[in-house]
Amino acid sequence: MREDPVADVLAYCKQHDLLLTTAESCTAGYMISLLATVPGTGEVVESGYVVYSPQAKQRLLGVTPETIERYGLTSEAVAWEMAIGALKDSKADIAIATTGVAGPDPEGGIAPGTLCFAWAFAGEPPAVFTRCQRFFGERSEVMREAALYGLTQMPHYHRRWLRGERA
Repeated sequence: MREDPVADVLAYCKQHDLLLTTAESCTAGYMISLLATVPGTGEVVESGYVVYSPQAKQRLLGVTPETIERYGLTSEAVAWEMAIGALKDSKADIAIATTGVAGPDPEGGIAPGTLCFAWAFAGEPPAVFTRCQRFFGERSEVMREAALYGLTQMPHYHRRWLRGERA
């Protein structure tokens, strides 16, 4: 029988005494929702931000209008600023951010299913890893797969951070 990947992420956070927050746009809180299905979530989840509009990204997470204009809403740069903003506004050790186009229609020339992620780790300075990934399927499938991807990649980037990597 296959392990539950969400339970594995929670166990990893507990093992490393990590507190997590998310800053989700196109996944619309799906990461927090998946985490909430596992008992013990409250021990490792501090908060979750759902920020769809550019204005919400700016107001709640400090994403700059210049970054949005220069790189677009679906960009690693916006995900980077979302993750940093979530860390600054919370007591979390780790922030996972998502922004993208879940589909079915392209936005601004971005292919449906394209999401950009950022995993940020508290410190001075904070370390941020970013990546864009394309997912295929119906909108709900893209959202679920992207949320799982964001969560399950966190231990990988945390281990890189522990080794001293910064990006």
